[in-house]
Amino acid sequence: MSIEDIKEPEEETFALYEHHNVTADAGQGPLRIDKFLFNKLINISRNKVQQAAKAGNIIVNGTSVKSNYKVRPLDVISVVMTYPPRDVEILPENIPLNIVYEDNDIILVNKQPGLVVHPGYANYTGTLLNGLAYHFANSKKGKVENGFGYLVHRIDKDTSGLLMIAKNELAQTKLAKQFFDHTVDRAYEALVWKDIQQDEGVIEGNIGRSLKDRRVMTVFPNGEYGKEAISHYKVLRRYGYVTHVECKLETGRTHQIRAHFTYLGHPLFNDKTYGGDKILKGTTFTKYKQFVHNCFKVISRQALHARSLGFIHPTTGKNMSFISDLPVDMKEVLEKWEVYLSNRPDEYD
Repeated sequence: MSIEDIKEPEEETFALYEHHNVTADAGQGPLRIDKFLFNKLINISRNKVQQAAKAGNIIVNGTSVKSNYKVRPLDVISVVMTYPPRDVEILPENIPLNIVYEDNDIILVNKQPGLVVHPGYANYTGTLLNGLAYHFANSKKGKVENGFGYLVHRIDKDTSGLLMIAKNELAQTKLAKQFFDHTVDRAYEALVWKDIQQDEGVIEGNIGRSLKDRRVMTVFPNGEYGKEAISHYKVLRRYGYVTHVECKLETGRTHQIRAHFTYLGHPLFNDKTYGGDKILKGTTFTKYKQFVHNCFKVISRQALHARSLGFIHPTTGKNMSFISDLPVDMKEVLEKWEVYLSNRPDEYD
C-alpha cells in the first residue's frame, strides 16, 4: 500500500484539514472502509473517519462512499478530514464582534483589522475564537460542540473582512471539502503599489516559505517548491501611483494575495512584511511624500479586505453569498487618492 499525506494549509500558520490518498494492496480482503482507514492512518479516530464519510469526503475510485463500504483490492481512496483540535484552552473574552449571519450550523463574522483569528505563539488570548467563546456562551442560536467554533478558513491578523466558522464538526468537515475542492467563491479588494498595466489577469506560481526568511512567503514560478497558487485580479480604479484591484482566489495559500502581487512587482499598500510600507511609485517632492505618509497613518496595515464569500450551506445545500463593505480606513485612503489624482492628473512617473 502507498500513502501520500498532503497537508493543505489555509491562510495563516497551520493547516485546518488534511488530505490522504491511499491505494489498497492487490491482496486486500473485504473490510469496512472506516476500519481500513482507522488502521492505516496515523492519529485518526474511527469517529473522525465516519464524520468524513457522512460529509461525503471519502472518495473511492472517483465516487463518494459511506462508512460501511467494503474496500477492494487496488481501490484508490481519497479522504479529506479536519485536523484534531489543538491542545489550547480557549477562554471566553468579551471582544466586540460584527456578526453578519448565524444559524445552527455556521456563523459569519466581519473581522476587524488587527484581530488575530486563533490563539498561537505570542497571541494566546484576545483572539476571534476567544470572542466567539464569549458570544456562544451568551447566545441561544444553536449549541456549539466545542464552545468556540470550528475554523474552516482564515484571514491574516491585519486583513479585514468576512470569515466563516462552523458550529459543529460535521459542518466543518463538509465546508472543508468545499475549500479543498476550490468551490468556495471568495473575492478580496486591495490597494497595490504602481499602475498595473493589464485590466485583468491571472497570477500563477507556487507559494512556499522563503528559503531566506521563514516569516514571509515567496512565489516559486517553476514549481520546484511550495504549493500551487492561482489568483485572478481585475483593476477597479487606477490612481497612477497605486491601483485599486479586486482579487478572486482559486486556492488559499498563506499570504497568497500579498505574495502574488509582490511577485508581480506590486506590493500591497502599507504591507510592512512585503515592502509596501515604502514609497514605491511617485515623485520625490516633499508634499507627495507627506501625502503618502499621511495615507500610511490612515491605514496602518496592508490594504486588503475580504469582501465577499459564497458557498453551499453544509446542512440545507442552499447557495449562500455575503458581501462586506470596505472598512473605514480603506475607504478613507481611496478617497485621499481620488482627491490627489483629481488635483494632479498629468503627473504620473
